[in-house]
Amino acid sequence: MPDLPEPLDQLCEASGSRLDLYLARQVPGLTRSQAQRLIDSGAVTLDGLPGKSGQAVRAGQRLQVVWPPPLPSPLTPEPLALDVIHEDADLLVLNKPAGLVVHPARGHWTGTLVNALLAHCDDLSGIGGELRPGIVHRIDKDTSGLLVVAKHDLAHSRLSAQFKDHSAQREYLALAVGQPAWDQQTVEAPLGRPAQRRDRMAVVPAGREARTHLTVLERFAHGVLLQARLETGRTHQVRVHCTWIGHPLFGDPLYGVRRREALGPLPEGLAAVVAALPGQALHAATLRFTHPTSGAPLVFSVPPPGAFVDLLAALRRAAGEPLAGLGE
Repeated sequence: MPDLPEPLDQLCEASGSRLDLYLARQVPGLTRSQAQRLIDSGAVTLDGLPGKSGQAVRAGQRLQVVWPPPLPSPLTPEPLALDVIHEDADLLVLNKPAGLVVHPARGHWTGTLVNALLAHCDDLSGIGGELRPGIVHRIDKDTSGLLVVAKHDLAHSRLSAQFKDHSAQREYLALAVGQPAWDQQTVEAPLGRPAQRRDRMAVVPAGREARTHLTVLERFAHGVLLQARLETGRTHQVRVHCTWIGHPLFGDPLYGVRRREALGPLPEGLAAVVAALPGQALHAATLRFTHPTSGAPLVFSVPPPGAFVDLLAALRRAAGEPLAGLGE
């Protein structure tokens, strides 16, 4: 919960609202679901009696909240190496390597970013009532790049709101197959899990709204360097949208080109680099958001990792271009 130094003790100013909604409005950064958990735990009283989420608040009632200490996380801290770009009392900005799972889930209960953060952070004040780092947004296991992590509920709520209203901006670099007939394009196509393949995403009519702004940064004989700016943040959004418009990412194990012949004849050196890719050629290069406490605008950028740079260099060599620019 938000790191408040004193219990909340005040008289209600209005009547008719549900207690959970009223409490969420009174405490900046507190969500309705968090308010419900507080009420269910017995931490919230009205006129000295335990509150219920759905009960109506009356003007003049005494509202009291005793903030419970965060519970220890059931996850195991692991001292894994982290590339910390920025850290303060409210958040961290990390450069995640490709191959690192962000959050524990079935099949990945250890060795994740969250396990590493629990070992790294000694000043967590709790997320959702649990002593753990708050993942504000995720990037895929085999995607590298920038990620912001909240250390407490208030920071998490305010950062999440920025991603929800699109005031936080994410820009990716991607190496894609083919030659687009455009220099800039906005892909608007709803994304969801198809009934026949629940392990992946697809463009489906009943999916969630998804919008990606693509810009061609550099063209080669066998592919293209794209900048992808996310307006929404759906699972696998850049990968699915690029595949849907006919330009899948090099190395993508789910949505990429599955047969080498589909890529057309590749020079031997380029073919070897493509075959050695550990995953999709996608990198979260730039992150812009407002600091949740100070309000200061923040911008972070990191160069792509070695595998991405190697593929970019191979594409340039195959096109007979001088090696200059990104990654040099």
